[in-house]
Amino acid sequence: MAIDLAIGIIDSGFAREQAGVVAQSRRFWLEGGELQEGDTQPDALGHGSVVLDTLTRQCGPARLCVAQVFGERWQTSPLQIAAALHWLIQEDVALINLSLGLRNDRPVLREACVLAHSSGILLCASSPAQGEPVYPAAYPGVIRVTGDARCAPGQWSWLNSPQADFGAHVAAANGVAGASVGCAALSGIIAGYLQSRPGASRESVLEWLHEGAAYTGPERRGHA
Repeated sequence: MAIDLAIGIIDSGFAREQAGVVAQSRRFWLEGGELQEGDTQPDALGHGSVVLDTLTRQCGPARLCVAQVFGERWQTSPLQIAAALHWLIQEDVALINLSLGLRNDRPVLREACVLAHSSGILLCASSPAQGEPVYPAAYPGVIRVTGDARCAPGQWSWLNSPQADFGAHVAAANGVAGASVGCAALSGIIAGYLQSRPGASRESVLEWLHEGAAYTGPERRGHA
């Protein structure tokens, strides 16, 4: 029954050897300024592969729907991410992981996040531990996640800070670290909760996260 839970990932795709665990996939790119969509290509950046692996290590088997918005460069657009969100809404996912962040607020992306939120979909997006806010993490209703070095695998913190709502374990199995990995880890933890409690509301998920946090408040570096 757990495998019926559908999870969306918006990233750089997945590795060839991960294809067996991906139920649906779609690539979104710009060509001459026009949005295109089609079959996914192998993950050229390796980022999406790490995100997928990190997420599934926390929740186990699920129906994974992967939207590829990065190609061979670290470049994407609000239009691509918005199109990916619309596709994942149609795929009836319960949760979408966005281990990415754009510097500028754009109506097309904001509106897509509002639609996903109003459809009952949980959105988890990475947010840097310092610096200016990024989107979609900064949009209302999006769960903002960063890395927290205090957290062991399977743990998370309730930060409730200007930067992020939660933090999670920062290191992936291959040594990659950062807010992207922390976001994927928390998405996997939430997915595991949803597998055991199908149809749980956003409010109940947040309450469970608050109660189960290993740490409360931001990490105080330089203090005992």
